[in-house]
Amino acid sequence: MDEFPDRPAYTSDCRARLAFEVLANRWDSVVVYTLGETGPMRPRRLRARIGGISPKVLNEALRRLEHNGLVERRAYAEAPPRVDYALTEAGTALLAPMRAMGMWAVRHGDAVLDAQDRHTARGRERRLTGA
Repeated sequence: MDEFPDRPAYTSDCRARLAFEVLANRWDSVVVYTLGETGPMRPRRLRARIGGISPKVLNEALRRLEHNGLVERRAYAEAPPRVDYALTEAGTALLAPMRAMGMWAVRHGDAVLDAQDRHTARGRERRLTGA
């Protein structure tokens, strides 16, 4: 995976970590996935399609994704002004790994949630018993 085989993978300068950091924000992957499924969209329509995201948070996500080269902002010289957002080649290339992560979540999500519940319960028990 690493282009430098003599270095351990997932070090601070590993490119694989970059991929995880790019989508670390909870809304960024939702925006990428939605644009991948629907094609270019105006912000208002994108927000309605996603649901549960404020205009401010969507704007922040779009700016972050544009900064990272995953989304392209397209402004049209119209009255009133029109802007839409579309995935770049790099953004489109992320869809397959994102779908694979989604399948992982479907397959292993219950086990992860169960482990979290057990861990939370153990922590609560330790606080109550002073252990």
